[in-house]
Amino acid sequence: MAAKPELKDPLVAFAFGVEFQDRISGYFTEVSGIGSESEVVEHKVVNEDSKETIIQKQPGRLTWGDITLKRGVTDAMDVWEWRQDVVTGDMTTARKNGTITAYSSDWNPVAQWEVINAWPSKVDGPAPKADSTDYLIEEMVLVHEGIKRVS
Repeated sequence: MAAKPELKDPLVAFAFGVEFQDRISGYFTEVSGIGSESEVVEHKVVNEDSKETIIQKQPGRLTWGDITLKRGVTDAMDVWEWRQDVVTGDMTTARKNGTITAYSSDWNPVAQWEVINAWPSKVDGPAPKADSTDYLIEEMVLVHEGIKRVS
């Protein structure tokens, strides 16, 4: 009989540390879009023995999800300065490798991803309301050429 696999509790992230070489370093409260997807290509195959036609599915083109990062607005200008490289067309400077680290509430790293050749395709500032007491939130969308979970 096979050994019963060890059950582990799901990880809970309190904050996300983000570091992309000399462009950005800080903490974000929300991260989404970490992942990849393969197109499914259907291919007709005829079984030589039974002459039955089957549809075989193969992985096609690989695409990486866009990563969306959100944090409260501070006096840090790093997000906007990095985006400015893209606006001015300086893509050699804009493309950066980096890491995203999920931290538990006691600030221990619980998971980490390496991101390759990322650059900010979109930056959104806050949408403040004069009668609101909500924090001002800024959002950055990163496109990239690969991501790998390393811990």
